[in-house]
Amino acid sequence: MEIVLFTLFCALINIPLGIWRRRHKKFSLPWILIVHASIPVVITIRILSSINNTFIPVFILFAVLGQYAGGKRL
Repeated sequence: MEIVLFTLFCALINIPLGIWRRRHKKFSLPWILIVHASIPVVITIRILSSINNTFIPVFILFAVLGQYAGGKRL
């Protein structure tokens, strides 16, 4: 259950970042910083939660989906 909640957290934290990212020119410095802004938070919470490293690709996928959803305002 912890993995499912953390996966949803990865997506939800990236939705507002996707909305914010949409306002900036693609591949500009602010755009790159926004895309990577959630990484320290996600890594810290994953380590503190002692979640296995094998789930990292799933978390990355849901973070990207959150960014996409925020950018498309779905």
